[in-house]
Amino acid sequence: MSALDENPQPTGTLALQTLAMPRDTNPQGDVFAGWLMSQMDLAGAILAQSIARGRVTTVAVGSMVFLRPVPVGSTVSCYAEAIEVGRSSIRTMVEVWLTRVDSGEQVKVTEGEFVFVAIDDSGRTRPLP
Repeated sequence: MSALDENPQPTGTLALQTLAMPRDTNPQGDVFAGWLMSQMDLAGAILAQSIARGRVTTVAVGSMVFLRPVPVGSTVSCYAEAIEVGRSSIRTMVEVWLTRVDSGEQVKVTEGEFVFVAIDDSGRTRPLP
């Protein structure tokens, strides 16, 4: 599914939910893309850790499309889905939806692919359980 496809409902499991605060925004009151990407990385990591039953690290970030700005005060919800599980890697798709503070309407704002690798206590790649 592409970010440009109209899908009225989030895909995946709610992995992270937070509030867009003024410190995370530009002078126009919209959230910085980097802040949004970091929330997506966290959401993907939460899912990947549960699959790996331990530490993971981000090794790649794939295509991302930003569909609309995220205004300050919005509830930001990250939904994550494992789309491929390999010997030591987990490829996830993370969608971000916001809830408009004035209407309660949910709107998709971006999606991106994040790849994680399971690591041991020394930081070396390890097989998934």
